[in-house]
Amino acid sequence: MKTRYPDWQDYLEWSEGRPGTVVGDLRVLPHLYSAQLHNRRDVLALLPPSYAEAEDRRYPVLYMHDGQNLFDRHIGFGGQEWEVDETMQSLAAEGLEAIVIGLTNTPQRFQEYNPFAGAWKGRGADYLRFIAQTVKPLIDSAFRTLPDRDHTLLFGSSMGGLISLYGFLAYPEIFGRVGAMSPSLWVGSGAIYHEIDTQPFIPGRIYLDNGTREPSARRLKTHLVQKGYVLEQDLRYVVETGGEHHEPAWARRLPDALRFLLSG
Repeated sequence: MKTRYPDWQDYLEWSEGRPGTVVGDLRVLPHLYSAQLHNRRDVLALLPPSYAEAEDRRYPVLYMHDGQNLFDRHIGFGGQEWEVDETMQSLAAEGLEAIVIGLTNTPQRFQEYNPFAGAWKGRGADYLRFIAQTVKPLIDSAFRTLPDRDHTLLFGSSMGGLISLYGFLAYPEIFGRVGAMSPSLWVGSGAIYHEIDTQPFIPGRIYLDNGTREPSARRLKTHLVQKGYVLEQDLRYVVETGGEHHEPAWARRLPDALRFLLSG
């Protein structure tokens, strides 16, 4: 029997009974208002398989962007999804569990995931304040979380990968681990490299990747190593042969990415 949470709807209720492809206990908080961005978006929360039974247990929280594309291909871009729910079910069998928060994007996705205000009117700073000041306190009050930085993760792909990396740099007191799949490192003429080079070393764990059929993130890996991150200790860089820039590729790489980020 699923536990009810005030203001959070069961996914089937939210989707008007359409079963979709969701596996597990997925909750939806519709139309959450952002005072930082002056807009609204749906927030999805995937609870771990053990959540209902392990009443005293607390969990890491994984904040992911492009929430429409994470759990259900019927609402995903191009009818595709990351299969985050299936992946979390599999990882739970290995002893790795987390609450996954999916923040749906808006028509201003490019601006919100762009942290550089001088490049195409980026509003990434406001988007990150929304996560830090509105979303995280809400999640920590609604669910049994481990709220410290070592158990708070940011994860995204493409522009979502860029804003995740920037969030790790901008809010080191909140986010201790970050995943960036196929990050859009070209935004602002590669401004993220300057940010990394001028920031002090931030302890944590970073997952980075790309496919061979899309722009490479190898230069970023080099900058991170020069900053002091150690490969396979606090930094993992993966290159997928034949990997392209789309959800199926990210779904394939997701299980190993989360094994690295959630372990330890």
